[in-house]
Amino acid sequence: MPRKGMRTIFFKSSSPSRMTPPSSPMRLTFSESLMEENIQVAQSLISKWDSDSSSYACSTSSLFSDNRQDAKEYLKAIKDLQAAMHYFVDHNSTSEKLVLAQNLMQIAMKRMEKEFYQMLKQNREYLDPESVSTHSISSRASRASLSDFEDESEDEFKSSDDSVSEVERASMAAMSDLKAIADCMISAGYAKECVKIYKIIRKSIVDEALYHLGVERLNLSVIQKMEWEVLEIKIKNWLHGVKTAVRTLFYGERIICDNVFSASASISESCFSEICKEGAMTLFSFPEHVAKCKKTPEKMFRTLDLYEAISDLWPEIDSIFSFESTSPVRSQALNSLIKLGEAVRTMLTDFEAAIQKDTSKSPVPGGGVHPLTRYVMNYIAFLADYSGSLADIVADWPLTINSPLPEAYFGSPESDDSISSPIAVRLAWLILVLLCKLDGKAEFYKDVALSYMFLANNLQYVVVKVRTSNLKFLLGEEWVAKHEAKVKQYAANYERMGWSKVFESLPDNPAAELPIGQVRNCFRRFNLSFEDAYQKQSSWVVPDSKLRDEIKISLAKRIGPVYRDFYEKYRVMATRESGTGSEPLVRYAPDDLGNYLSDLFHGTSGSGSVSSHSTASVSSQGGRSR
Repeated sequence: MPRKGMRTIFFKSSSPSRMTPPSSPMRLTFSESLMEENIQVAQSLISKWDSDSSSYACSTSSLFSDNRQDAKEYLKAIKDLQAAMHYFVDHNSTSEKLVLAQNLMQIAMKRMEKEFYQMLKQNREYLDPESVSTHSISSRASRASLSDFEDESEDEFKSSDDSVSEVERASMAAMSDLKAIADCMISAGYAKECVKIYKIIRKSIVDEALYHLGVERLNLSVIQKMEWEVLEIKIKNWLHGVKTAVRTLFYGERIICDNVFSASASISESCFSEICKEGAMTLFSFPEHVAKCKKTPEKMFRTLDLYEAISDLWPEIDSIFSFESTSPVRSQALNSLIKLGEAVRTMLTDFEAAIQKDTSKSPVPGGGVHPLTRYVMNYIAFLADYSGSLADIVADWPLTINSPLPEAYFGSPESDDSISSPIAVRLAWLILVLLCKLDGKAEFYKDVALSYMFLANNLQYVVVKVRTSNLKFLLGEEWVAKHEAKVKQYAANYERMGWSKVFESLPDNPAAELPIGQVRNCFRRFNLSFEDAYQKQSSWVVPDSKLRDEIKISLAKRIGPVYRDFYEKYRVMATRESGTGSEPLVRYAPDDLGNYLSDLFHGTSGSGSVSSHSTASVSSQGGRSR
């Protein structure tokens, strides 16, 4: 067939009214029909769940709790409806189908708002921050997305790892559902409505949780007027609640926000900031207000507790409130930390000044431990428990010595190679200030021996307190050994001054042959000097049992062997020389001396008062006259 004939078969001319447009008519018709079908499917599902027009969608029914398959189909219908709207906007913006699609979208978004609200309210137990502030929840929930919701089966969370608890599964499911709705509403241009619901409900939950944790809105003037006992209770409540607030409440809320609004970082930031910022600012402003109150020594440790709490939590605070909009929270926490550190420095300075200004002049009875020693050392020992925080506080605060103390006498902490850290130097200096103050108080005793006993007792208390506390790790063994040697030196000085006459009354060589007159003189001198020393020291005290035993053993070693040898050699002669009715020359058997010494240093004269008529003790086998 000629070519012309073939053209007439396939290109038959038609009337103008039936002419086909030059642009792909079948393609356009197919797209329109597909979009219309999307609208019809969407209309069927949306109408079914329209509570205003359908008896099926009662007020208590829920797409996500009644039948998750319906929820998946509903979300897909909205997605397809959105595609249809975009198509008609681009190709036929005056189409009635576009108006229908827009109306359907409004109804669908109204349903999504209701579902979002119900889910937030009904799953409050499972969306509690404590339930989601775990690594497993965070990592698993972060994988939940709209595509997950569409692709996974209804039992996706039921078949999760057995290691995940039922509460965790419920939390993950709730967050996944919320994320699906949020993604849908944000994509449809209804982010504002979604965010408004979310902020109102979640902020009420966070605020209520903070209230139950004891977080109160207290301004500076109110706190400054509080009695310390009341304020201390507030501080304890704050310390008890701050860890839960940061590591559970705020952290959990950040996880929920990040996952529900993972489609939009800006929306996630906005929600978290509005929900948590106000409460966090209230929480972290409290320590700053406390730091600005009047500083007294009794407030030191609560101030350090506050500092330590914020310092320990800082990595979490910095991470959780990392948004630009929540930077005021980070600034407030840091500012509180700075003010607390300044308060601690002020109190340390005042504490040192208080030691130096102590004006008590009444000697401690019996040369015992001075109340200042007990107070200061217990205070410093408690400070050592906060060595980590104190190390940060004093790191850039060099020690300045403003008063001339006899450093060479005790050793300067700055020149001690065994003390290296700034906090160790600071605490060693405070102890040095105390020891120098005690050195001056020893001068209030008229008896030199008693003044040395006072120094030995107080330095022993210092050494024991260091050994039995964290001060031992800060000051080191070398410091302890050096001050233990000083205690022994004080004790030796006490013995030398308090018992010198007793030592001098005994012969240098008790086994040497002595004339009877010298023997009588030795016994008389010993009796008088021993009785005098015993009676004088019967009210003296050595509270530390170890030091007390060491002093007694030392005295017994210096007196006992010499006296025993002398006694054994000359007892018979001295007894024979004692005239009838006269004062006995030999008043004490050697064992009696140990018994008398054992009664010393308990602070009372006890039952061992020395009698001038002790004949019975001489003849007894070590018995002691009473």
